Amino acid sequence: MSQSAKKDTQESARSTAALNKKSRGFTAEEKAAMKERAKEMKAEARANKNRAEGESDVLAKIAEMPEPERAMARRLHEIITTSAPVLSPKTWYGMPAYARDGKIVCFFQSAQKFNTRYATLGFNDTANLDEDSMWPTSFALKELTAAEEARISALVKKAVS
Repeated sequence: MSQSAKKDTQESARSTAALNKKSRGFTAEEKAAMKERAKEMKAEARANKNRAEGESDVLAKIAEMPEPERAMARRLHEIITTSAPVLSPKTWYGMPAYARDGKIVCFFQSAQKFNTRYATLGFNDTANLDEDSMWPTSFALKELTAAEEARISALVKKAVS
């Protein structure tokens, strides 16, 4: 075998080995996709952890409230989390609040904590409640009847639409 033929055979063997080696691993695109998915899974885990922590904090604040506000806040929590599961419970100024993408959409304000004659359900500017050139952003709450609960549910759904 000539020197040239031997060299060609060696190069061919090396390139075949390189091809075989490459095909056994992941492509750059596959690696990038796996890294992206790993980031997504970490973000999902953080969001779930934050949601669970937020829920725990909100329920603890509600438990500290005197009756009848405690019962009202519990019921509001149920209505809001059922009507808009995309909202994450969290405390805001020590009161129950519900956020989307980290921004507060709605909140409950205790009458007792702020020495007012009624509790308040409020909506921030991130809520999609816009109607014409003027619309309400907070509501006084003395008690919750079926009619108020239905209205609150509709408002919360609209706020996140």
